[in-house]
Amino acid sequence: MSFESVDPGEGHSIAAWTAVTIMLLAVAIGTVAFFLVIPWLVWASVGLLVVGLLVGRILAKIGYGVADTAHLGH
Repeated sequence: MSFESVDPGEGHSIAAWTAVTIMLLAVAIGTVAFFLVIPWLVWASVGLLVVGLLVGRILAKIGYGVADTAHLGH
């Protein structure tokens, strides 16, 4: 007897990985800029963080999200 699990995944998708990579880069840049007291770069990294979130959502909407890769069997 076998059954198909309806596992929503753990974010293993192009959209998730791209968003997380951009946001991790933003946090790293922001941390260094904060330490070196470069306020404009801290705020630019906040902007990059928002860009990472938007890129992830856009990629998910155009078909690169978890629900769209569930049929691959990973």
